Amino acid sequence: EFIDGSDKHLSPTQEQKHALDSIKKCLDEKNHKVFLLHGVTGSGKTEVYLQSIAYALEDGYSSIVLVPEISLTPQTVARFKARFGDNIAVLHSRLLGSKRASEWKRISSGQARIVVGARSAIFAPVKNLGLVVVDEEYETSYKQEDVPRYNAREVAIKRAEITGGVVILGSATPSLESFYAARQGRYELIELPERIDSRLLPDVEIVDMREELTMAKRFPILSRKLKIWIDKDISEGKQVILFLNRRGFSTFISCRKCGHVLTCKRCNVSLTYHFHTRKLSCHHCNYKIPPPDLCPECSSSYVRFWGIGTEKVESEIHRLFPKARIARMDTDAMHKRGTHEKVLIKFKDHKIDILIGTQMIAKGLDFPKVTLVGVVSADTALNLPDFRSGERTFGLLTQVAGRAGRGDLGGRVIIQTYTPGHYAIQAAKNHDYNSFFGKELSFRKELNLPPFCHMVALTLRDWREENVIKAAQSLRHRLEKENQSEEIKILGPAPAPISRVRGTYRWNIFLKADKISHLISLLEKVLGNRRREKGAIVTVDVDPY
Repeated sequence: EFIDGSDKHLSPTQEQKHALDSIKKCLDEKNHKVFLLHGVTGSGKTEVYLQSIAYALEDGYSSIVLVPEISLTPQTVARFKARFGDNIAVLHSRLLGSKRASEWKRISSGQARIVVGARSAIFAPVKNLGLVVVDEEYETSYKQEDVPRYNAREVAIKRAEITGGVVILGSATPSLESFYAARQGRYELIELPERIDSRLLPDVEIVDMREELTMAKRFPILSRKLKIWIDKDISEGKQVILFLNRRGFSTFISCRKCGHVLTCKRCNVSLTYHFHTRKLSCHHCNYKIPPPDLCPECSSSYVRFWGIGTEKVESEIHRLFPKARIARMDTDAMHKRGTHEKVLIKFKDHKIDILIGTQMIAKGLDFPKVTLVGVVSADTALNLPDFRSGERTFGLLTQVAGRAGRGDLGGRVIIQTYTPGHYAIQAAKNHDYNSFFGKELSFRKELNLPPFCHMVALTLRDWREENVIKAAQSLRHRLEKENQSEEIKILGPAPAPISRVRGTYRWNIFLKADKISHLISLLEKVLGNRRREKGAIVTVDVDPY
């Protein structure tokens, strides 16, 4: 986690000192080791990173620091430059070509010995690599979905293994795979269980939105409790963060007479209404149309907007608190280069009272006047067709809750949900990672899911639906024929959760086995170097994330 750029060289706490001693010992001995630094939000993980890098630098080693979001990089760079000056180079995909080339040159020449960046920075041409830090190591953004597919966390471990370097995987909410590896003794687990200066973790309250729905005349965006606390805190000169991991104004439009939902012509998804552009937009292929006055199916005028996104929350906040200074941080509002930096500087300087955003604001931010965090809908990720949905929900809620009460003013978190009894939400309320880990691990073991197996996702794509179905069935048949191992399980074929994207139909087959080598061996027999089946394109994703 990274803060606003100020750098105070702090004396380490007892827990930090223990962490640093273990890391320094491995650096001295050039002993490759992976440390899992599990610390609650605000526990000082960054200081452990900084002092470890300083020690590596003294020993003549270079370091790479990976951050999950490009939007975090400016705060990270500011903090690191305050400590290390021009020894820092920055690499991420939003850099202009000339700037990227110049940074690459500084790194390869040895002029910059500390690289900070998003996932692609793991390939930086550093000399004498001794330390790699992967902050918020559980983040899905470390997995590149396009070819070449890779998980930067796994590349970091392999690269450090080659050079005999040390890896620090840091997070308040480690991935189940990493925490399980630490429990198995493959990584060394270091715990930072308390916030710096013994500051308390924020109080977390859950609001059951089913009760709010029975009391409200219309679909409630904000609960009564959240509105009361926003009003109280901003009137006292404090700051508020509101989190909703969904862009746009309304998430779908439907006809109340015939029930027709407006969907993308090229993708099997509903269109999202964006108020600022006055357009319906597909978040998968960028198809845009103006909202219709009449239903395209039955010509009824009963066309209504449903669901909420960050734009609608912003509109509601403007209505309820007209004097408040409000900003929104999501990919729609932050598309211009440097915009997010300007917003964060304004928030730091208290020129903004309420910051509304998606996962861009969920982690890494440290503003002492933020006393209230409101989670508008905790159910967004829970309803996804993904076995990691509970893990993603717990991680996001814990991270966004950690933005509150980081100064001397204390903090409060209000989580709005329609499923208040879900174990991920209850564990986030109680700041209880171990409870979540135990329940989630039991669920994964029962269903033989990672970390108890490896998986490969085979996705078949074709413009013709009948062709992709035939190809998927053919590939399944060939996999069964060549499979000599009882250990390998073949699941599918079945339509992908979003079965049509940019006009292309998609079907999935999943393979599971205890050893990745068994899966690779089967795929080499069946596919070899071929990436087509009956004319359909086949993509292979090892350990999909």
